[in-house]
Amino acid sequence: MDPVPSPSPPPAATGPVPVADVVCVGETMAVLSPPDARPLGEQNTLRMAVGGAESNVACGLAGLGHRAAWLSRVGDDPFGRRIMAELAARGVDVSAVETDPEHPTGVYFKDPGPDRTRTYYYRGGSAATRMGPELARDPVLRQARMVHLSGVAAALSDSCARLLRTLLSGPAREPAVSFDVNHRPALWRGADAARSLLVLARCADIVFVGRDEAETLWGTASCDAVADLLSPAPVVVVKDAEHGATSYANGVRTFVPSLPTKVVEPVGAGDAFAAGYLAAVLENRDERSRLRLGHLAAAAALRTRDDVPVMPPRAETDRRLALDDDAWAAAAPR
Repeated sequence: MDPVPSPSPPPAATGPVPVADVVCVGETMAVLSPPDARPLGEQNTLRMAVGGAESNVACGLAGLGHRAAWLSRVGDDPFGRRIMAELAARGVDVSAVETDPEHPTGVYFKDPGPDRTRTYYYRGGSAATRMGPELARDPVLRQARMVHLSGVAAALSDSCARLLRTLLSGPAREPAVSFDVNHRPALWRGADAARSLLVLARCADIVFVGRDEAETLWGTASCDAVADLLSPAPVVVVKDAEHGATSYANGVRTFVPSLPTKVVEPVGAGDAFAAGYLAAVLENRDERSRLRLGHLAAAAALRTRDDVPVMPPRAETDRRLALDDDAWAAAAPR
């Protein structure tokens, strides 16, 4: 028996409200990055793309064949229009996004380095920081099978934190909510992150967290300790970088090793993993396949400098999901 209950089918749509499998709520920014691996300070030109933890997940889900919507606010500026156009081009429904005539769209810069890529954010006072609990009444949320949130949005402003608490509250909450801890130290003050993110994670139906970030936040030394801490969350998925990912679902522990992959840039890999895992949940796949599809999507992200990768064809993912454990371990993506 599949240990993880899948979300209920969506109710029938009434009127013009589009029905999404998953609605992802959070800020997306314009991303300015060098065209090569040289550091930002040595560049004369930059290329523009878009990126945000939650919309990255929406794009990944759309790339894997599911109906995804993104709910947020953007400024009435060229960056906001670029974000809307690019997400729509990737198959994400942006019809419920609000345009703010007074506050700008956030921007961030990537700075490649020999050890890692640094990011510099310019998002204070952005349109997305004005999101609040009233957004939880949007009809697109009630029609969805799932809602996806992350800890990034919780750190943007007090009103954004209230929005997440509203979406995660209620004893008979519908639809199901997944939550990626996504700790960004630069956005938090003092011990606020550890306390706030723990409260939010314990309220979610599915929680994604990195083993290393959990240790930084809460001092947990192992994947099992993370799962114990986050109880009673029904499903906890602990990602442990190149080692693999472990899920804890209704008392069942499942581990799937990562696939060896050449890393071009790690930014966006966690979002891609969440997209792959949630896609497999929507497809009623077993827990091993959910973790495997997460790994395959993350590997696609690791092989590109883009925040949002081109997802592998479903014929390829289906073939890899059907492999036995030995064949899986030997089947590194190229």
